[in-house]
Amino acid sequence: MNFESLTILVLLLSFSTAVYSLHKETAAACAAESLPDRRNLRSDQITVLINGYYESRIPLLQSLAARYAASPFVHTVLILWGNPSTSTETLTKLAQNLTTGPISLIRQSSNSLNSRFLPRKSIQTFAVLICDDDVEIDTPSLEFAFRIWGRNPERLVGFFVRSHDLDLSRREWIYTIHQDKYSIVLTKLMILKAEYLFEYSCGGGAAMADMRRVVDVERNCEDILMNFVVADMSNAGPIMVAAQRIRDWGDPRNEYDDGNERLRLREGVSEIGLSNRKGEHRKRRGGCITEFHRRLGRMPLRYSYGKSVNSIGEQALCRKGRKLVPCDQNVL
Repeated sequence: MNFESLTILVLLLSFSTAVYSLHKETAAACAAESLPDRRNLRSDQITVLINGYYESRIPLLQSLAARYAASPFVHTVLILWGNPSTSTETLTKLAQNLTTGPISLIRQSSNSLNSRFLPRKSIQTFAVLICDDDVEIDTPSLEFAFRIWGRNPERLVGFFVRSHDLDLSRREWIYTIHQDKYSIVLTKLMILKAEYLFEYSCGGGAAMADMRRVVDVERNCEDILMNFVVADMSNAGPIMVAAQRIRDWGDPRNEYDDGNERLRLREGVSEIGLSNRKGEHRKRRGGCITEFHRRLGRMPLRYSYGKSVNSIGEQALCRKGRKLVPCDQNVL
């Protein structure tokens, strides 16, 4: 057996082991006795599910988890660690450093991206925030998004959006960005009804199981599949929310150098993001949309056209002393 064949065999064995582990984890999570009692779920707070994988992001992850936990409308922060190669010593140290508020570290049994959507008995709220370990947002904006979700609990609410479209010449779906509409909310920051975790992981029959397998094979597109699930159940598009301040540390465009601690936190973060390989990334995600459509037998994604904002200020500039400020700040 040559080296190439041996490498392929090792990868296949690793994938099979991961799939088996996920299957056991999913079966346990979907069991009736593992689900929370809906009568006891809180509507005034939210559970935060942070996806963790890269050890280089741990300092930033700790900072983000502490900030979420300090918010009065956050019930619990669950860090879902999906890297099976991380040492027990590293995770023990991480758990010991998570001392601010109700934060728990959960080591998942597989590295499947589907694991971030498993229903969990520890989720005691109607809503959950799904987020990445490299996105930072100001608390008022997150609280505003939570209020928007409360008025639209059947829909997805988020800050980062994309769109699907049809390439007529190739007769296939593509993943893109439109300036005037959107149909997909990314899991960088996504608020949704906790019930949808069950629908994603446990419902949908054979077609849904096939689509979850696409996510495992591609190591991508779990967010697109969740958008399929929610749009299919709600027959409505997502809602985009504007933030006062939001920073995606994984975006290579998001670099600056002022010598402070936040720059040091960013080091080792942006270069490992999937979306850095833009051409390949968009092509793969377009392929996922096409596969999901084929396996589901319909296209549930719906376009939305607006953005919710927390306040409407004057756009014009007026002079205040020697400065130009928004006119609604100008005291006459």
